[in-house]
Amino acid sequence: MARIAVIPGDGVGKEVMREAVKVLRALEAAGGPALELVEWPHGADRYLETGQSITDAEFADLEQNYGAILLGALGDPRVPGNEHARQILLGMRFRLDLFINFRPVTLYHERLTPLKGKTERDVNFVIFRENTEGVYVGMGGTFKQGTPDEVAIQEDVNTRKGVERVIRAAFEYAKANGLERVTMSDKANAMESAGGLWRRVFKAVAAEYPGIETEALYVDMLAMDLVRRPERYRVIVAGNLFGDILSDLGAGIAGGLGLTASGNIHPGRVSMFEPVHGSAPDIAGQDKANPFAAVLTSALMLRHLGHAEAGDRLENAVRACILAGETTGDVGGTLGTRAAGDAIVARIQAAG
Repeated sequence: MARIAVIPGDGVGKEVMREAVKVLRALEAAGGPALELVEWPHGADRYLETGQSITDAEFADLEQNYGAILLGALGDPRVPGNEHARQILLGMRFRLDLFINFRPVTLYHERLTPLKGKTERDVNFVIFRENTEGVYVGMGGTFKQGTPDEVAIQEDVNTRKGVERVIRAAFEYAKANGLERVTMSDKANAMESAGGLWRRVFKAVAAEYPGIETEALYVDMLAMDLVRRPERYRVIVAGNLFGDILSDLGAGIAGGLGLTASGNIHPGRVSMFEPVHGSAPDIAGQDKANPFAAVLTSALMLRHLGHAEAGDRLENAVRACILAGETTGDVGGTLGTRAAGDAIVARIQAAG
């Protein structure tokens, strides 16, 4: 039985994680995998009460004793700087070396996309975002801060090891799923050193996969083309910053963050899964938040743990609810958070 650390977090994170856990329990009752779901109290409440976000001992516990982490959302206006959110979320990514940010972009109904004339068949790709390097490492600083002569420097850190392992993961995914093309995105014309490394490594790794088409596109070109013809793309791999931007563009194409799942993954190690929407404190406690992203994230987690069929059952239940209009208001329905979770449970039970 896999042990899962469930961190509801803050704001609507608590609401959507409640529904995700309810759905996972329903799936187990319907013959799905048994999971030991252990709730962790980490979030703004604990931080404000104790001054602790997450400790070294807790990181060690996660790494040694858990199969996965299921995270709701972090962020609370009572912590204006969101120190606890950074320490927990970025801490997991860096301390647990979760070097892949995996974002599927799937359109579940053509009415959800803002792109004219595009259907479910046209919007179906995945993004591999490097998750532990780039500008997110926090190297940089300011000089003469607050004066007219202020200088701000932010370093973009790329290592051969970091670049190669995420590119290889993208190719392995394409190979395993029979996908014909891998697209690498950078800005090598403006960032010659970083872009040069990415392009050299991409070319070297691609040579090991002769049956897969490859291309390298500048990120601005790719962003434009994703809006024009998303059907052309299957697997995209990019650095931390560009991957972050492209991932949210993909979410917009597919219907919004309320339907967007993600995994922060290190193959063979404990990995963390989270819906990518924020904690939305403005609607917290109002039964308005969309739980579908949390359930789709749970499906990703199940597949990562080796339960592909169970993951498909969850995704199919969400798809059925969307097709039937059993959704929250952000995607055109009238249900509240709890009722939307109940609708997914009903679909799972009906499917047997």
